[in-house]
Amino acid sequence: MRIALVYPPPWKIPRPGEPPDTVDGPPPGYREGDLDADFWQTPYGLYSLGAQAQRAGHQVKVLNLSSYDWPRAEAVLAALDADLYGFSCWTANRRGVALAAAAVKRHRPRAHVVVGGPHATPLARELLAHHSAIDTVTLGESEDQFLEVVGRLAREAPPTGVAGTMYREGGVIVEGPPRAAIEPLDRLASPHDEYPTHIVMTSRGCPWQCTFCGAEATWGRGFRSFSEARVLDMLEATLRRLPVRMIQIKDDTFTTDKKRVVSLCRSIRERGLRFAWSCDTRVDVLSDELVREMRLAGCQRLSLGVESGSPRVLANIDKRITIEKIRAGTELARSVGLQVRYYMMLGNRGETAETFRETLAFLEQARPHQYIFSCLSIYPGTRDAADAEAAGWLEREVFFRERFQELKVPFDASPEDVQLMNDWFFAHQGVRNLYRPSLADTTAVLERLGDHAPAHLDVANAAYDAGELDLAERHARRALALAHPLPGLVHNTLGCVAFARGDVEGMQAELLVAARQDPQHPALIRNAQAARRWFAAGGPTRGKPLELVAEQGFQLLERTLQPALPGPLPEDFASWDPLAQDPSRAHSSSRPGGSL
Repeated sequence: MRIALVYPPPWKIPRPGEPPDTVDGPPPGYREGDLDADFWQTPYGLYSLGAQAQRAGHQVKVLNLSSYDWPRAEAVLAALDADLYGFSCWTANRRGVALAAAAVKRHRPRAHVVVGGPHATPLARELLAHHSAIDTVTLGESEDQFLEVVGRLAREAPPTGVAGTMYREGGVIVEGPPRAAIEPLDRLASPHDEYPTHIVMTSRGCPWQCTFCGAEATWGRGFRSFSEARVLDMLEATLRRLPVRMIQIKDDTFTTDKKRVVSLCRSIRERGLRFAWSCDTRVDVLSDELVREMRLAGCQRLSLGVESGSPRVLANIDKRITIEKIRAGTELARSVGLQVRYYMMLGNRGETAETFRETLAFLEQARPHQYIFSCLSIYPGTRDAADAEAAGWLEREVFFRERFQELKVPFDASPEDVQLMNDWFFAHQGVRNLYRPSLADTTAVLERLGDHAPAHLDVANAAYDAGELDLAERHARRALALAHPLPGLVHNTLGCVAFARGDVEGMQAELLVAARQDPQHPALIRNAQAARRWFAAGGPTRGKPLELVAEQGFQLLERTLQPALPGPLPEDFASWDPLAQDPSRAHSSSRPGGSL
């Protein structure tokens, strides 16, 4: 079987300079930046489906078309002659999925179209009713049912009756039997053996049930994880494919099982895996031992789902944390030098101008390194969506009738309070920096952790900020001697120190080394671009100022290479490997999947 797994555009993106389509184009009022950076990344689930299909002997291509203008996207779909097309459907790209499915049927009417994902699962029946081009919807985690559908099609058997799917039969929409959660997860083929991605998932599910979250609709109840040995192998395989040793662990709640993570972190060090990483979790599943082991194993940033600084709102959304726990968790993380980012929300149940101001005041008191706000979106499959339907102010048809990107609707705020929050949000959207540790802060962390390379670099950066250049250089060089996983960042700091001493040639040399070793880190790119502008303006001879920043913030400027991001496709993207016509030989070929 020839399988194309596609992440389509969110709608008909117009060509540059052309007016948008008034029916299938961007939502009214859409502005660049409304879709956040994460939107453009290929969903991890497509990689997993691709890995399962490749292991079963099928040819697979994964394509990210998420930023392609519509004529170009349709041309790609028309050129790619596959037997089965799979689309990952989220609320934000639901319209694009429908358009792409219809395009496939126009050009390849005999191809089978499968749709899955967090939007498709709770609205499977409605998707099939509205979009005749979709043949099968896979429900929840989809590896097993996807492979079963593929296998039946390969045998020319009807792909109906498969557990965990919804489909049409005789013009009637039918739901197959339920399918049990995958156990153990280790039996799945690893996407990291096939695809270059800096995202890793070590577990599935979340035991908590926040009103706004749809994790249970996708993964079912409970928490399941890959074995420690499997996770270590995944990390090792991932690092072999990455040009910069930075990984994002994107479990819903990474530290759900604290003992598991402590053991994993110790094993990372024992295996000698040096890399910087981040993860998402909750404040109430942290401990002193845990954060210390995470930091020593390379964790750089901890993103915490805080949502609100109002106890009343936290209770309303069933967050099951308190303001005191948030502060305590933040202090624990900061005590070992972990950068703390808060995920915050506006418009949850019971949100008012008063609770909003309470949240802003709380941020000033708690002082995370960073915070980022989002407005409440009502996602199908969440308790918010179910309660809104029951209350009569939400109907499922709105997701098919209207053109909005996501249904960003405050749950019960007054129009006046909504206006207040909207005005503030548009003036403060994106990641906001709040806390930068002092020299005393970073020195205390180093004393607690011992001779730890990233902690030395934190001291070096803080010393540079304080004008203590000799101290900054000493700690930066110690970070290099201890094999810091991102040496480019250390050379960046040394370049900043050299320039502060008036050594322009030394600054140039260090920044050149930094750019060669870690070319994708935004701090390096900003400094390199600032230095180029400074030289072009005659900075050395005219005494112009040059601002350079020394930091090791967890941020990765990814290459726009397929399939991780919607970069250009190779000229032969539509070619299929003739050696793989024999399914037993397909997996040994380097072309399927990997070339894209």
